[in-house]
Amino acid sequence: MKSPFGFLLGLASALLARSAEPVAEGAVVIDSIDALRLYASQDRVQVRLKPGTYRLDAATSQHFIRFTGHDSHFDLRGVKLLIDTKLFQPRYPRDGTDSFYCALDLVGDCIVFEGLTTENYGDLPGRQSRNKIINITGSGVVLRDIDITTSGSSPWGYGSLYGISGGEVRKMNGIRIGHPAVGVRLQNCRVHMRAMGHAIFVQGAVDTVIEDCHVDGLLRPTNEILAERSGFAFARGFKSTGRNYVEGVVVGPRGEILPDEMIALSEDGIRLYPEARGDHPTGATTIRHCTVRQMRRGICTGLGRAADTVINCEVRDCVAAGFNIGKGDVLENCRADANYAEALSCPYMNSHGAKVDLEILDSRGGLANNLVATLNGRNHVVRLHTARPEFVPPAMGIELGTHRGYAFYQAEDAPVAKDIALTNDTPAAVRSRFAPIPAAR
Repeated sequence: MKSPFGFLLGLASALLARSAEPVAEGAVVIDSIDALRLYASQDRVQVRLKPGTYRLDAATSQHFIRFTGHDSHFDLRGVKLLIDTKLFQPRYPRDGTDSFYCALDLVGDCIVFEGLTTENYGDLPGRQSRNKIINITGSGVVLRDIDITTSGSSPWGYGSLYGISGGEVRKMNGIRIGHPAVGVRLQNCRVHMRAMGHAIFVQGAVDTVIEDCHVDGLLRPTNEILAERSGFAFARGFKSTGRNYVEGVVVGPRGEILPDEMIALSEDGIRLYPEARGDHPTGATTIRHCTVRQMRRGICTGLGRAADTVINCEVRDCVAAGFNIGKGDVLENCRADANYAEALSCPYMNSHGAKVDLEILDSRGGLANNLVATLNGRNHVVRLHTARPEFVPPAMGIELGTHRGYAFYQAEDAPVAKDIALTNDTPAAVRSRFAPIPAAR
């Protein structure tokens, strides 16, 4: 067996070798952010930014660096970009771009952009809530081997308890893929959420593939918030802006933050929106070999209009739902726990035709949750199974036709659970108001 020192030495050697890989033939080697801006607008260029640490501390528009050229390759292996959060505060002259703020805007088609590590500094909240590190609207873009750590949101440390946008909330999202992008691929990207916001989200893009990507956030128990003697929640009498339920967290009828709940400090890990502005629907998306840890919802395809496919993905310790699915969605060889929320949520009464194969991971020792899954809609085919029966505590249940869990937000719709073919290979009891369900095998 290799010693820990030997392993670390080997890892360091591999990283150094990676950063020292030869530059592609014909590539231009540059050593400044100003030079990167210059080549960002050119077509059919190959650019290698020398490894090192650079600061992005100046901008002339709300999209700090715009990559508008086509068929270009930007190699940033070994580059760390420090982004000053003060850039998200000024009012810039309107330049015809979307009004949100972003650090890197990949607008041109067929761009390959790889190897970059980003980190924010300054910890200042932006002017608005639509801030993001990378925005992609060009078709055929490949974003590869990117490592992002977000920061600079307000109020930080309270998750969705004080709203999800607007008002006093200022977010800092990770990666957006938006209209009119077609055929974007995210490969081996990592987003470490240390701010309120989504890690990776798709909004009006078509045929997106997200593969081998990793997202992690942070959790916080409400008992820790209630112990504060100053700060944002203390100043508001420990009352949330929501009532009864806030994005996976039960609160009081007047918004009182309750003890013994767990909150996610960020939003969703990988999330699909129904459309982009102007009624541009989000097309079918494929998500495979991805992991999400400690976010609000792990992988949320349920809001997308198309039938989406999720293959061999794993979600752990999310507080609103592990996998949130909808009409026609497919989960194949996926895994999630139910420590703080249901591993599987299909909350929509009008959903139909979903197909699910989901392993329930160890869900012992969680908090404020007794649901393995919630299923609404019709004509779904669902198999839930676990490697060891003890992973699913006996008090946990599977509910069909329900407003519990994340289905709280469907309370105005009468519960529907019709022609659902459920194979329950877990100890969890199945409950339905419509018909008796056979006991677990």
